[in-house]
Amino acid sequence: MVPGNGTGPKTVADLPGIGPATVERLKQNGYGELMALAVASPSELVESCELGEPMAQKIIDAARQAVDVGRQAISRITLSSKALDELLGGGLESQAITEMAAEFGSGKTQIAHQACVNVQLPRERGGLGAQALYIDTENTFRPERIAQMSQNLGLDPEAVLAKIAVARAYNSSHQMLLVEKARELAKTRPIRLLVVDSLTSHFRAEFVGRETLANRQAKLNTHIHDLLRFADQQNAAVLVTNQVAARPDIMFGDPNRPIGGHIVAHGSTYRVYLRKGKGTKRVARLFDSPHLPEAEVVFTVDEKGVHD
Repeated sequence: MVPGNGTGPKTVADLPGIGPATVERLKQNGYGELMALAVASPSELVESCELGEPMAQKIIDAARQAVDVGRQAISRITLSSKALDELLGGGLESQAITEMAAEFGSGKTQIAHQACVNVQLPRERGGLGAQALYIDTENTFRPERIAQMSQNLGLDPEAVLAKIAVARAYNSSHQMLLVEKARELAKTRPIRLLVVDSLTSHFRAEFVGRETLANRQAKLNTHIHDLLRFADQQNAAVLVTNQVAARPDIMFGDPNRPIGGHIVAHGSTYRVYLRKGKGTKRVARLFDSPHLPEAEVVFTVDEKGVHD
C-alpha cells in the first residue's frame, strides 16, 4: 500500500466530489487519511459517518485509486524460536492478527514481550527495525523482562524500552480508544507491532450473564475490526493474547477453549493454543490458519526469553 503515481489526490480533501463537511465528518471518525479509506468497507462509513451507501462506495473507490493497495509486501517478525516461527509460516505476520490463547503461566505474555523486542531487530536478524505498542489490560507488562530479553540478544535495554509504547487500558471502552490512539502514534513513530494483552479480559469482566452476550460480542467485533484496520494501514503485525474457559461438556481431552466465540475465531488470522510442558518447556498448537496445517511444536521460556 504505497502512494500512486504522484498525480492523483494526496489527501482526503483532494478526492473528487467530496465537500468540506463530509471531509470533516470523515476525519472526526478516524478516516482522515487516504489509506484509512482505502481499506474501509462501505458499511463502516455508512454507520460511523452517516453517509449513504452509494456515496460511501464512491469515496472508497476514489481512495483506492489514489493509493496502490496491491503492492505492500507482508513482513514477518521472528519469535526467537525456529520451531514457533515455522509453526506460523515464518514468524508473526504483518496485516494479520495472531491470537495466543492459554491458561495463566503458559507463556503467552512472554511471547508478547519477546515480540516487542524482536520487532526492533534489523531485517537480517528477523526483525523489522521498527517499534511496538503494548496495550496492557491486566498489568502484565514488565520492563525487567524486556531488559533480560534485550541483553540476551545483545541489545541495549534502555534503547529497546524507549521504542515500546505501553498503554494501560482500564476498561473495554478505553481499550478500544487506545487502538484509535495507536493510529495517531503511528503517524510519528514506526509502529509495526501492536500487542493487546489480553484481548478479552475487560469484555469478560464487564459483560456478565447471557443477556449481555450480544452487546459484548458486538463491541468485541468492532474492536477486532479496528485492530485489523490498523494492521492493514501500517503493514503491522497484531498479537493478541486470550484467556481460556473450561467447557463442562468435554469429557475427554483438554476442556479449555479460548474466550470470544465466533467473533474472535473469525477475526484472528492465526490461532495458537499454548500449554505448559515439563519445567521451562511450553507446547504451542496452531489450530486455525488460512493456509497452514494444524501442527504442534515445543519451545522454551526461561530467564533469557523465548527460544528453542
